[in-house]
Amino acid sequence: MIERTSCPNGVTIVHEKMPYVRSLALGIWVGAGSADEEEFEAGIAHFIEHMLFKGTSTKSARAIAEEFDRIGGDVNAFTSKEMTCFYTTVLGNHAPRALTVLSDMFFNSTFEEAEIDKEKSIVLDEIAAVEDTPDDDVDERLWATMYPDQPIGRPVLGNKKTIKKFNKKMILEFMERMYTPERIVISIAGNYDDRLIRLIEVHFGSFRRGKQLEQTISLQLPEFQGGLTVKGKDIEQAHFCLGFSALRVQDKRIHDLLILDSVIGGAMSSRLFQEVREERGLAYSIYSYYSAYKNAGAFMIYGGTAPENLKELADTIDTVIHSVQKDGITENELHNAKEQLKCGFLLGLESSESRMHRNGKSELLFQEHKTADEVITLIDNVEADQVRAMASELFTERRTISIIAPEDVLKGFEI
Repeated sequence: MIERTSCPNGVTIVHEKMPYVRSLALGIWVGAGSADEEEFEAGIAHFIEHMLFKGTSTKSARAIAEEFDRIGGDVNAFTSKEMTCFYTTVLGNHAPRALTVLSDMFFNSTFEEAEIDKEKSIVLDEIAAVEDTPDDDVDERLWATMYPDQPIGRPVLGNKKTIKKFNKKMILEFMERMYTPERIVISIAGNYDDRLIRLIEVHFGSFRRGKQLEQTISLQLPEFQGGLTVKGKDIEQAHFCLGFSALRVQDKRIHDLLILDSVIGGAMSSRLFQEVREERGLAYSIYSYYSAYKNAGAFMIYGGTAPENLKELADTIDTVIHSVQKDGITENELHNAKEQLKCGFLLGLESSESRMHRNGKSELLFQEHKTADEVITLIDNVEADQVRAMASELFTERRTISIIAPEDVLKGFEI
């Protein structure tokens, strides 16, 4: 059972006991990501994620790493468009020590200028790695075109211009604005006793940051815009990405979208995989995926093909999605998609780390937690006509295309 504890300062603790495991996963979730950044500070949420591992007033970066190695724990972090998470998985008996080190990183990181300068080089290398990976780069360029000049359309990593200007003052100002108690959730799942909850309250239950500034960014709902972006590059394969405006994460029809994703390109039996890869041999990699956020969402299709097959790939994708619009899906496709979703969901609940992630994210986004049976019921209740309606709503002429391919195949390509 998932329980919630509220600290006096507004920090929320969500905890789920799994007495049959020996592990304990603990995560500090912050409702702050790249969509909360001003243009001049693009990438700073992700940069802060890196910097919290670079030393505190009592521990160096090496000492932090050794602390987790000493207890055999895994420690990691990630930043998305709407949240940042610092987490660790350890044996249950080492949880108090892991919590102490994580809280030290969270509250006492020193952000020394020398470490900031070193980390700038590392993040710039990370940006360069994305640019050198066409299937990542084509997705980033898609988002920038779907939501131009808007925070949610910018890369989580930021850009070279903004990264080079980061300093300690900017870091502290962003944290003062965004790392406030009401935006923080501590999520734990696994083998623990109630003393750990009390220890979390000691570490996180009383801190306060300065007065939260008025958030102009969060009041501006992102506006999807169709378009075409192309990048010529001397590579062996053409990378094609197609995007449509989709549901926000809180939309009650999100399970209709999940089923549609599975049928279109989310499984080996999906229409895109069978038609593009198995029947036509146009691509090794072909799939659909979606991203749902609080204020925006997108449904995307990616395919990588030989440059001379780019036009046929694009036409085939159109044919597949139009077939779902026109004819809907079969009962067999509906059944298979439901079973795939249910299996993936239930298998994901078998580890303490996955439950910690699910609970932390649910608390930040919804402030509620559906049981496994409730989720299964929502999936089972989806009907074929709902999926067809979703396809008709999503797959409109208002679309975005992103292509990275050799220059000669880009000439004359139209949306």
